Amino acid sequence: MNAQEQIILPLDVADEQAAIALIEQLESVTFFKVGLELFTSTGPKILEVLKSRQKRIFLDLKFHDIPNTVAGACRAAARYGVDLLTLHATCGKEALKAAAEAVQAGAADAGVKPPKLIAITLLTSLSSRQLAFELKIPLELPEYTLEMALMAQEMGLDGAVCSPVEVAQLRQSCGDDFLLVCPGVRPTWAQKGDQARSLTPAQALAAGANYLVIGRPITAAADPELAWKRICEELVAVT
Repeated sequence: MNAQEQIILPLDVADEQAAIALIEQLESVTFFKVGLELFTSTGPKILEVLKSRQKRIFLDLKFHDIPNTVAGACRAAARYGVDLLTLHATCGKEALKAAAEAVQAGAADAGVKPPKLIAITLLTSLSSRQLAFELKIPLELPEYTLEMALMAQEMGLDGAVCSPVEVAQLRQSCGDDFLLVCPGVRPTWAQKGDQARSLTPAQALAAGANYLVIGRPITAAADPELAWKRICEELVAVT
């Protein structure tokens, strides 16, 4: 897998028309993320659009509910034939285990390959201070994200979403077969925005990330295609 294939571009837009415009503008992107806003707006229709163009899909809906509800949602989502699917590790062990079993059943029902199920450890917009003072969690942030990842791995999930700052520790503890997906990745020439824990794309891959979710540095650029190519060229230069 080359560096270009490791970049996931979020379709963080409001409707199908805007999403298609972005897909067509960035034809060389092979992997797209569909999140809550777009999926709520279009439903599975946008997934059909992406699949018709032979694009890979990260369905980032971050399920978080009781075990039975999470399992039902994962079973339904698995039928779409997407590549990656997310839920929050804080659903707990029972829900994580039920979700892992449900994606296999849902994919089998539809005759498609099951998605890789990955757990959200801690949103990359949250800082150590917020973890302690707002969420009242007494663990240090690196320890907390590691505990969430290890719990997900124990329950049969394929990987975790974490900030690039925690990647090296999770890679060392969870092994090479555990997928690590990193949002909050920012080139040196881009603004961090609301990302509290960030590294550059090259630093994140060097630390052990499998996939990088890079959105606003590309989509908010004056020339998104130029920004995309610049990031790809920077990664090729260091790999």
